[in-house]
Amino acid sequence: MDTVTPNPFYPNRMGRIILLAMEEVIGRNGLNAVLNLAALPRYIGDYPPHNQDLDIPFDTIARLHNALERSYGPRGGRGLALRAGRACLKYGLREFGPELGLTDLAFRLLPLPAKIKVGSEAFAGFFNHFTDQRVRLETDSHFIHWVIERCPLCWGRQTDSPACHLAVGLLQEALYWVSGGKHFNVEETHCIARGDPACRIVIDQVPFDT
Repeated sequence: MDTVTPNPFYPNRMGRIILLAMEEVIGRNGLNAVLNLAALPRYIGDYPPHNQDLDIPFDTIARLHNALERSYGPRGGRGLALRAGRACLKYGLREFGPELGLTDLAFRLLPLPAKIKVGSEAFAGFFNHFTDQRVRLETDSHFIHWVIERCPLCWGRQTDSPACHLAVGLLQEALYWVSGGKHFNVEETHCIARGDPACRIVIDQVPFDT
């Protein structure tokens, strides 16, 4: 576990986006039940404010993710977390699109390989700049490796298999949006919650529906 930042945080705006995305996927009553199970009733009907203050502890994000799986079972929770991750992109682009630079015409006119490269770098840079999450990219001729060295989704958790499903869903939807409607294989192969040194999400650079 990270020892440099013992209490890492997300900004309020990102915590708000996650809750809005989860509400879209499981409904308000479902989200309220998850919040109660996660011992986070303070967020019921009172989502984080619309600002960049770093007030959402990683532990809160991990407890939400864990409670979703406990409420709907490992398989159901995984599917819902993937859907919530995809919904996060919609709300995130509304909030942070101009800051990411991915809504500019110049970006939209890039060829697909360049879009994937620039988009991946922009997302990683955004997390590294605005949050306490730490992401680095590794690339080879076939894959982009999204490596999360300090991860909120599995913070303090212990699991038997990779657990950062919301991040996988977010990246799936980001690639779909960046590519203009193409689907890419995105798979988490390593996870801190499973005892690995970092969470590693492997992304095919070529869509499977070309």
